[in-house]
Amino acid sequence: MRWIKVAVAIVMVLSLTVRAELIFSQFPGSKLIYHTKKNFDEIAILKSNNAKCKRPNDCSKETIDGKIERFVYRLPQNRTALEVYKNFEMAIKRADFQILAQLRTKQIRYFIEKDCGFPDINGFGSENDRDHFYISAQSKDKSEYVMVYVGEGYRGRPGKAAIAVIKPKQMETGLVRIIDAKTMKRQIEANGHIPIYGIYFDFNKATLKPSSEPTIKEIAKLLKENPSLKLYVVGHTDNIGNLNYNMELSKRRAKAVVDELINKYNIDPSRLKAFGVGPLAPVSTNKTEEGRAKNRRVELIEQ
Repeated sequence: MRWIKVAVAIVMVLSLTVRAELIFSQFPGSKLIYHTKKNFDEIAILKSNNAKCKRPNDCSKETIDGKIERFVYRLPQNRTALEVYKNFEMAIKRADFQILAQLRTKQIRYFIEKDCGFPDINGFGSENDRDHFYISAQSKDKSEYVMVYVGEGYRGRPGKAAIAVIKPKQMETGLVRIIDAKTMKRQIEANGHIPIYGIYFDFNKATLKPSSEPTIKEIAKLLKENPSLKLYVVGHTDNIGNLNYNMELSKRRAKAVVDELINKYNIDPSRLKAFGVGPLAPVSTNKTEEGRAKNRRVELIEQ
């Protein structure tokens, strides 16, 4: 049996050291079907201060930045979601982690996919509220968070469990040089387009982060210094998650860039058109985090 050193993993027979990091054995018969480990990412977790938090929208939501590891397991056919979940709950309590929220509702599967960055969990989900379980918890010193979703399978299929291990930390900065307007012009003249990696969005949203401003400012400068230049602004994503959702998200993000250029920098709207192609035009493999990071970008393409 392979041992995984994480904040939590599927547990049947438990070997435990009570500290910020926990060591658990893999649930017998389960199969690991998805795993990512990112040195810096963000994820949403739910918190509740009262018994009224019975749906994700009833709870408070907190986005945590840091080192994040995600796992998805297919459960054994002969084990129920309830049984697996109870093992998680017991292990978290024995480890003296503080429970932040516990929910039992099918709505949680949409939160896991869309707000937590997991691949398609929905397709394997039962339609009954009683078959879906969620728990989030934190260590006493808040140096580590865990989040677990367990769902019964749809029409007799095996269930799934999604686990996130989060270690909050500050992002390492100063690693990327901002591409200036002159560089943008040279590459567009030479290649007809340029990939832009200095534009950042809130997790799973099309809201520009303040850290995007220096890059947006250089794009505005490019357009003002070259009044005849017209651009397609094209959003790209990696292939994690639902295709249709990624297509729509990439278009909304491209539009957010266009809107910022128009509204804040007074660029003529007729010079910009926003499109989104989701994961359909990768520049690298989606099998590694490094490749996926290259695929998540905005491109400026000369019209």
